[in-house]
Amino acid sequence: MSGDDLFLGSESGDAAYRESMERATDAVVDILADGENPYTGESAAALADLFEEPVLPEEGAGLDAAIDEAAERVLSHSVATSNPRCAAHLQCPPMVPGLAAEAMLTAANQSLDSFDQAPAATVLEERVVGALCDLFDLPDGADGVFTSGGTQSNFQALLLARDRCCGRRFDRDVQAEGLPPEAESLRIVCSAEAHFTAAQAAHHLGLGEDAVVSVPTDGEHRMDVDALDATLDELDARGDRPFALVGTAGTTDFGSVDPLSELADRAAERDLWFHVDAAYGGAAALSDEHGHLLDGIERADSVAVDFHKLFYQPVSCGALLLRDGDDFEWMARNAAYLNPEDHEDAGVPNLVAKSVQTTRRFDALKPYVAFRALGREGLARLVDATLELADDAASLLDSTEDFELVHEPTLNAVVFRYRPREGMNDRAVSRVNAAVRRRLLDDGRAVVARTEVEGVTSLKFTLLNPRATPEDVEAMLDAIRDCGDELAAERGVVA
Repeated sequence: MSGDDLFLGSESGDAAYRESMERATDAVVDILADGENPYTGESAAALADLFEEPVLPEEGAGLDAAIDEAAERVLSHSVATSNPRCAAHLQCPPMVPGLAAEAMLTAANQSLDSFDQAPAATVLEERVVGALCDLFDLPDGADGVFTSGGTQSNFQALLLARDRCCGRRFDRDVQAEGLPPEAESLRIVCSAEAHFTAAQAAHHLGLGEDAVVSVPTDGEHRMDVDALDATLDELDARGDRPFALVGTAGTTDFGSVDPLSELADRAAERDLWFHVDAAYGGAAALSDEHGHLLDGIERADSVAVDFHKLFYQPVSCGALLLRDGDDFEWMARNAAYLNPEDHEDAGVPNLVAKSVQTTRRFDALKPYVAFRALGREGLARLVDATLELADDAASLLDSTEDFELVHEPTLNAVVFRYRPREGMNDRAVSRVNAAVRRRLLDDGRAVVARTEVEGVTSLKFTLLNPRATPEDVEAMLDAIRDCGDELAAERGVVA
């Protein structure tokens, strides 16, 4: 290929772009969208054999050949997230408006670190952030920034919380001077079901994972408020200094939502930064029927929300929202080559000062196109449909003799166990559920998740797909039964 063929802006380059996009689109539809099973079942070793040829050969094979090769070797052996029997993780089927936006933002290649690299994108991100602050009922003065997802949002929220604490309590500018000696006593408080990124953030922030204090949960897998009070009292008695309280709106395993209003009360009483990890459950704010699950989120100092879960956008796409946008000052920095003074004098947003990234994708375009295309009601219908399906799945599991429902779903995560014989002990149940899950993946019939509940291996459906039906759930349960029968025939698996 010549240089003109490789870049937009020439007749041959524009034509090559159209042709390659059409070829890639056909491959996606033919392989990922229209495939029968969610996975081919190939092992890691078998997949490695597909890529034995040099990644960087001396001479290229041409664009058509490269696209066809990627389709055959990569797309064919990818998990098909649009398949209703792909139900393991918080890995959504991306909606068409998001895919169209992804194509546009990738081709435009805007970088959100300065206005002159992304003029319309800079302004639009601010508008989308404003709409999100309104969606979560945050007050005037709220602000936010787009992130790669919940991990980055949680990290950045706790970074701001740590630095605000050190500035106010210890008169220490952490950005300039580093952590004060008192940092050894700083603590982050979250539930035992909170996402691991709270501990990960503590490590990255120089506090260590031991700085995270886990509070027991109640029978609904939500933070137990009485246990929280006891934990905070114990920390005070020991001379430890909690500075952040993390509430979870949608735990990974159960979709449980902590009692956010009561957590907000405790945070206010104890002068703690209240962060809500709503990466999973934040989309409930769209729904008139389920929005009450997030009552109290409007009192959070910060909120993490993901769009590549229940907002149905392609990975990656998330946001961090702050109740008080001035709190971004705890991490703000400027670089002369980005000309921030010129832009600020002209009233242009300086987004790089709000992010832990410099070069940053224009991911805000994806929810913008989806919001404009569907509106709140259209998006709410998608969310409501999957939560209703989870209720249907729970009822179906309750009605069977060989499955047991572990927990009534709050969102659309359904945890259960396959118990093919009455009287099986927990050790045998763990063994068969682990084996069944592996067999399902190995033959590609269904992709389901595995977790541990009270020491017993369990299975999980994460029912994110609005196209999935109760019949699809039944088909997955039948596939589990078939795998159980096959394993039993191979002797000893369920004995």
